[in-house]
Amino acid sequence: MWTALNLLMAVLCVAVALWLRPWRMLRGPLFTPALASLVLLPWLWLLPQKMPQGLQVQLSGACLLVLMLGWPLAVLVLAGIAAVVWVVGQAEPAAVLQQWVWTGLVPATLALGIGAVMRRWLPPNLFVYTLGRAFLGTAAAVFLSGLLLEGLQWLAGEPARDLSLVARWLMAWGDAFLTGMFGAIFVAFVPQWLATWSDQRYLQPPKP
Repeated sequence: MWTALNLLMAVLCVAVALWLRPWRMLRGPLFTPALASLVLLPWLWLLPQKMPQGLQVQLSGACLLVLMLGWPLAVLVLAGIAAVVWVVGQAEPAAVLQQWVWTGLVPATLALGIGAVMRRWLPPNLFVYTLGRAFLGTAAAVFLSGLLLEGLQWLAGEPARDLSLVARWLMAWGDAFLTGMFGAIFVAFVPQWLATWSDQRYLQPPKP
């Protein structure tokens, strides 16, 4: 059941992303962060395989990808990251598929939704982007993804793991710290690496 559900979600996300033709964005400055993500993030995703059994530290990076590349291109990059993890690592294909969906695609999609809500209801402010969308938005997206996975596993009758929600809560803040830090650095030094950033929107003077 899990493999079929994960495969369905992955195919749906990739189909929508391909329909939007995001590779056109690679002709500009986003080629560099996209390539860097394909090189660096697989090692972050391989970390649980390298740690002692029972100590599964998993960081996502998916929300940062959405900030940098936008959701459609982030989906395709996440597919490449999952492919590298499958080739280099020792995990079974079903485990890599689940990691791709629940560590990558679901947090990325939730981050897209949270970002849309913030753009709609919050003022276009620098701190709303860095502290709200990059930091708090990432924490919410990653934790909600883990909470949804735990809920589906409970509905499927799988045994609950001790302190799993506490661990997911703590790891969500770790992801939020990294995304918020890199988001603030990119805003300050290389804003062209952020597809979701706009000087006209976030740096405009307040209306009287």
